[in-house]
Formats: sequence, C-alpha cells, structure tokens
Amino acid sequence: MDDSLASPPTGIPHLINILNVIFLSSYVNILLVFVPIGIVLGALDMSAYLVFVINFLAIIPLASLLGFVTEELAKHVGQTLGGLLNATFGNAVELIVSIVALTKGEILIVQASMLGSILSNILLVLGCCFFAGGMIFQEQTFSNIVAQTMSSLMALATASLLIPAAFRATLDSLDGGIDEHRMLAVSRGTAIVLLIIYVLYLFFQLKTHSSLFETIESPDDEPPALSVVVCLFFLTAITVIVSVCADYLVDSIDSIVTTTGLSKTFIGLIIIPIVGNAAEHVTAVMVAMKNKMELAIGVALGSSMQIALFLTPFLVILGWIMGQPMSLFFSTFETAVLFVSVFITNAQIQDGISNWLEGAMLLGTYMIIAIAFFFYPSTL
Repeated sequence: MDDSLASPPTGIPHLINILNVIFLSSYVNILLVFVPIGIVLGALDMSAYLVFVINFLAIIPLASLLGFVTEELAKHVGQTLGGLLNATFGNAVELIVSIVALTKGEILIVQASMLGSILSNILLVLGCCFFAGGMIFQEQTFSNIVAQTMSSLMALATASLLIPAAFRATLDSLDGGIDEHRMLAVSRGTAIVLLIIYVLYLFFQLKTHSSLFETIESPDDEPPALSVVVCLFFLTAITVIVSVCADYLVDSIDSIVTTTGLSKTFIGLIIIPIVGNAAEHVTAVMVAMKNKMELAIGVALGSSMQIALFLTPFLVILGWIMGQPMSLFFSTFETAVLFVSVFITNAQIQDGISNWLEGAMLLGTYMIIAIAFFFYPSTL
C-alpha cells in the first residue's frame, strides 16, 4: 500500500504523543502544577497574596505553551506570516490580562501593563540578547533595515503618547481646567490613526516589501510536530485558562497594593510584563546566543511595536465600546521614560552591530526605570 495514502495516526497513542510534544516542550512547564492550584485558591477566595503569587507562577508556563503552539502553527503558514503570528500571540497574555483589568475598570493597570511591556521588550529582552550574544561573540552584526523600520514606528507611537500628554497639560493650564471628554476624544481619534498605520505596516510587511522581512531566519528548520487543528484547539484552550488565571490575578491586586505598599503602576509596569514576556524572552536570548540577531531583534522590537501600534490603541477603542475611560494619556514621567527608552534603543541598533556592553547599557537603563517606578505612587 502507498504510504502517501495512509490515514493520519489516531487513537490513544497519537493523543499521548501530542501531549508529550506539548508538555515536554520546555522545562518551565513544570510550573503548570500551579495552574489548578491557582484556580482553586481564587475560587475559594483565599489570601489575596497567595492567589496573586500562585496565579503569577501559573501564567508563566501558560505563556510558554502559548508561544510553543504558536511556533508550531507558524511552520504551517510560511516564514513571514509565521513571524507575525509569533509576535501577535506572544503578546496574548498581556492582551488577556489587560482586557480582564479593563472590564473591572482598572485603567491604571491596563496603561501600566502596556507601557511596561514595551519597556520590557526594548530594554530587558533586547538588552539580554545583546549581553548573552556578546558573551559568546565579540561582535554581532545584523541588517538594520527592518530594525530601523520598526524603531521608526516605535518613534511614531511615542509621539502619539507625547501629544495627548501635552494636550492635557495645556488644558490643565487653562482657566476651564481639564475636559475629560476632549481628552478621550483626542485619545480615541489617535488610536484610530495608529490602527490604520498598523494595517499599513502589515501590508508593507506581507505584500509590498515582504522580501525585506524574509531575510529574518527561522529559529529552526524542523517540520511541524502538531497539525493546524491541534494547534488551534490548544491555542483556544490555553487562552481560556490564561483568562481565568488573569481574572484572579487582577482581582487580588488591590489587596496586594494595600498589604505590601507596592503601587499599581509598579505591579502593572514591571511585574506583569515579566510574566507576559517570559516565553519570547527565552526564545530571543537563545537565538541571540546562536548568532541569529535578526530574529532576536525581530522578536523584541516586533513585539513592542505591536503593543504600541495595535494592542494599546485597540484597548482604547475597546474601552470606548465598554464605556470605560481608557485613554492614551500617560503622566509626564511615564511619557519621558518611554521617549528616553526608544531614543536609547534606536541609538544602539542604528549601526547594525551589537556587543555585550550595549546589552549592559540597555539592562542598566531598565533597572534604573524599575527602581524609579518602585517608588512611584499610583496616583499623583
């Protein structure tokens, strides 16, 4: 009988093989034991501190699984579209946590999470890539064409936050004071423009200039171990579980703020992005250590660019639909931090060469920001 006509494997052995492929994909999956524990603790309304910590640990392996299944799905759709899928689903945890927080009216958590995810990618993730790769190779080179395109879009996103901040400061200086309706109108109009720019970027990446992005190497050339149907099933299941854990996580934040003295801004800006970026952080560092810097930079900058141009304006529009006053207004300090971070990142990648010292500089910048936000109050 012709093997090409044979039916695909089915039954219990095939199911066991699929589960082995998925759950043995990373050592971090050992933390999956915290998933049922976190859900049970949240359902029983146990100690808020315990609920927060356990669900925090539970989301880490879920983010890793989400990244692995997305990579498997990406192998079926081609390199360029696959990279886009990786960047999109790589931000799924941040999106889920933010939507849950938005439904509960935790605007500060949403804004801090978005800003924190951008800073985490362009400073922490990229800094680790430069530093880890620089420990093995004296210098690493990469094509800066795609990197410059992404960083230019990041500069646009930064401007989109500077303008609402300046607009609010101007309103505040007038006799009439702050007009929240005008502030929201400016934010929503800006969000629509950013979403249009993002769509144009997709057309640029997938259609008119796809050859530029096809130069980014794939992390491996292995055939997919999972079918499209299996990938879609597990993506859906993992997303649902993440949303449950995120719900309990967000519910516990108010008590954490009260008992520990940490601000909501610090939790949203520093702690939550570490969970959401865990999987892509490891992936980017590993490929950087293999001297595949185009891919590492594509993961770090691509993810931050998607958050700035898609997730953040999307949440503004979603808040508009839900009746939540989500805006693009960030405090002067937060906006200045983002501006400085994007400026430093652009300076590091413009020559197309990286080394461990540049990585240490990015990591140092992130640490300084983390220290500053540790003492930053939730409201001013």
